[in-house]
Amino acid sequence: MQLPFPVAQDPDQQSLEKGRLLFAGETEFVKGVVAMSGLPDPDRMEVCFAGRSNVGKSSLINALTGRKGLARASNTPGRTQEINFFTAGESHYLVDLPGYGYANAPVPVVEKWQRLLKQYLSGRQTLRRAFVLIDARHGAKKVDEEILSLLDSAAVTFQVVLTKADKVKEKEREKVLDQVRNALSKHPAAFPELVVTSSEKGWGIPTLRSIITDLT
Repeated sequence: MQLPFPVAQDPDQQSLEKGRLLFAGETEFVKGVVAMSGLPDPDRMEVCFAGRSNVGKSSLINALTGRKGLARASNTPGRTQEINFFTAGESHYLVDLPGYGYANAPVPVVEKWQRLLKQYLSGRQTLRRAFVLIDARHGAKKVDEEILSLLDSAAVTFQVVLTKADKVKEKEREKVLDQVRNALSKHPAAFPELVVTSSEKGWGIPTLRSIITDLT
């Protein structure tokens, strides 16, 4: 019997090469957006990355693109309130959503961000998948449930990516995987496959590149 939400298998050589070529191309920051009117033209496929503050989102984007300083982590969790767009080759946008789950941001700022996020997720026709990052040391938290439910309501397919997997022993990692699987079972928009990564060690990065490249 196959586990619900199995860990993604290593791609075949053709998919690996396609992923490598996409992310070996030109990658650059396009713009930070604070309102729907500022979104770049929907002229290419895009994927977005969501995750609570300090989950390792910037590190993952930098690892995917092979450029250490492309996405910059803030020293103050939740400080970046923009939707940041990056190009990947000539065919994709990588979209970095603001970190959520921060306690110190003013309520009006949080409400404004939530409105923008809902509008973006519901209205962006070129968005093919959201990748929701979950820290392998902690598993899915209540604050993650909010974004997962939002993705359900926006009918956006999302795939969970576990980050910092190298920080957890294998036995503990399996417990976290089971906890995440249980949390995802309640969400109809969840893609039935997990990706386990470590930006520091490079684990899962070629797999994630291939997944993004194979989206149509």
